[in-house]
Amino acid sequence: MFPVGFEYLSIPAFVIGVFFLWKGSDILVDGVSKTAFQLGIPALIISVILVGFGTSAPEFAISVGAAVARNSDISLGNIIGSCIANLLLVLGVSALIRPIKVKKGVIKREVPIMLGATFALFVWSYFDLLDIYHVFGGIFFLVLFLVFVLYFIRCAKNERDLGKKYEPGETSKNIMFIIVGIVGVVSGAWLLIESAVTMALVLGVSPFVIAVSMVAVGTSVPELVVSATAAYKNKSDIAIGNVLGSNVFNILLILGFAALFIPLKAVNSLDYVLILLGVTIVMVPILETGHAISRVEGVVMLFIYSVFIWYIFPF
Repeated sequence: MFPVGFEYLSIPAFVIGVFFLWKGSDILVDGVSKTAFQLGIPALIISVILVGFGTSAPEFAISVGAAVARNSDISLGNIIGSCIANLLLVLGVSALIRPIKVKKGVIKREVPIMLGATFALFVWSYFDLLDIYHVFGGIFFLVLFLVFVLYFIRCAKNERDLGKKYEPGETSKNIMFIIVGIVGVVSGAWLLIESAVTMALVLGVSPFVIAVSMVAVGTSVPELVVSATAAYKNKSDIAIGNVLGSNVFNILLILGFAALFIPLKAVNSLDYVLILLGVTIVMVPILETGHAISRVEGVVMLFIYSVFIWYIFPF
């Protein structure tokens, strides 16, 4: 948030943030696709692990930082809102740009993992295990995250094309592009978040509503720009892998870390957790239908997200 008397800086910060996001995402998508080609690893694997982590960095900074400051509303609200925004807003906009092709492997592997993580969040919230036993809950989610990462590393090794000749120099260059792209995307997201929070607080909106809407959208901007750019460049694996990976990172890694510090009061926000679970379940048939997310389905997803935003604001 900008200091008192400097609120006017939120507008130029927003513009600069958009530029950083646009340029950073362009470099990031190119770096990921070229690295995957060089190493013989499917782009989906790299996008789920590497890009998912990079674009989840704003959520990590906001939610864990809020947990350290003992603000459970911002910490949990940001995670829930960001996951919903990823599924409806990010994939919806990306599908409008270009229909997203979904491989059968995604339906069998990545989608069940995301659904399982979301269901785990609902169960632990329902039984109040992220409040009374929040430390144990945090450890449980972090262990699940470790299993997730090890599983995908194993998948990367099994699916690597061992018959391909690699050029280490080119690979190093492409990895540098990924790093530069992530830095640009995260920096742009930080500027957008600061400007959004400043404007929202001036309006006097409650912390949880700010977190689940404006902050969540702000922290989902990296996913939005990366997936939209990937869709435009016809890199469907990156477009959808980024979203699925980001949601798993948000729930298992970021929420797990946040729960180590404070009770998240998830039982008080059970209705929002249930909405997230419902949206995740609805996404399964959308992904399975024709193995692609069409423009019509993208419009429906954006409509549902607009209804969600209308629902949470007390205006």
